[in-house]
Amino acid sequence: FMGMNPGPFGMSQNGVPFGDTTAVKDFLGVTGSHVKPDPEHPKRQIAGLGCKRGEVSGQRFWTLISNQCGELGPQAFFARNFVYNYCPLAFMTESGSNVTPDKLGKEERQKLVEICDEALAKLITLLGCQRVVCLGQYAAARAEKVTSGTNVKVVCLLHPSPASPQANKGWEEIAQKQLRDAGISLLE
Repeated sequence: FMGMNPGPFGMSQNGVPFGDTTAVKDFLGVTGSHVKPDPEHPKRQIAGLGCKRGEVSGQRFWTLISNQCGELGPQAFFARNFVYNYCPLAFMTESGSNVTPDKLGKEERQKLVEICDEALAKLITLLGCQRVVCLGQYAAARAEKVTSGTNVKVVCLLHPSPASPQANKGWEEIAQKQLRDAGISLLE
């Protein structure tokens, strides 16, 4: 499963893709402390697992996974799946607004894409992936380019972002249908 890059209240806080703090602690069982970056953006301070603000995309994603796993827990999911962000870096404006890789300047974006494409290709090979399930069109476009000419299947799910009107109308049910239509069972 692949997203685009860290959100300010998810992976930027705890290092887990789609890392809503509650899901990371309660479902995934992650514990520990964090080290603040130096320098730290004054408008986006890092609280680690103490972050009080929810990350809606992460809440939606990990709820889907949790509901699929049931009593088997996250180990059942991770026995067959891996969660990754195409770009592990967070970008923000001076005011603290999140900047996604597709919104970077052309030269910056080209350099970043070369590095991230290469890393994704190596990861797919290392893990022996048969498919990449992408959350959102940007991630899917990058995965399609990287896997072109291979037997790796790319599946695009609607991104769970609250910025997507469609995702706000029952994202979990939409994602479940998209997974079923692609013939994907998370636990088999």
